[in-house]
Amino acid sequence: MPRIIAGTLGGRPVPGTVAKGTRPTSDRVREALFSRLTGWDALAGARVLDLYAGTGALAFEALSRGAASALLVETHAPTARSLRATAKELGLAERCEVRAGKAETVAAQLASDHPAPAAHPFLPADLVFLDPPYVVDTSVLEDLLATLAPALAAEALVVIERSSRSRPIAWPEGWGDDGTKTYGETVLQYGGPLAP
Repeated sequence: MPRIIAGTLGGRPVPGTVAKGTRPTSDRVREALFSRLTGWDALAGARVLDLYAGTGALAFEALSRGAASALLVETHAPTARSLRATAKELGLAERCEVRAGKAETVAAQLASDHPAPAAHPFLPADLVFLDPPYVVDTSVLEDLLATLAPALAAEALVVIERSSRSRPIAWPEGWGDDGTKTYGETVLQYGGPLAP
């Protein structure tokens, strides 16, 4: 069971049931990721979008460390229900929304509805986590980024977790590459829209 590493909820376990095949981010990788995000001041007040939520550990860690809100998307309906229960148990229900659905479908909905604030008070997203199952092809993520772009803040940061055996992400036109870090089989790739 993953635990929240630091922040107001540091040390708290992240309970719940997740779908078979879910690959939670290891504590080592999560620690490195959030160390970098803290160094970049990317967490305080951020609106987080986690499109492959799984255990919810990334979104809950971000909220513990000062993010304002998080929208979690999970394709497995029982896991989505579990995420809602976990958010309530951690005292984060007011700052979270959990949606059951495919990442591609929800991304298209968010992009088409934005910027209607009443429909999506958690947008535009400042920080996006894309941590899909390793079986997801890189081209699927590239299409997803292009779809999602209208729902992102002008200087949003996107973090992609992928297998070291997969092809690197080619960022959409007008986006910048903020670096790549490898941890064994896991690669974290950072990027986002360039400021206009």
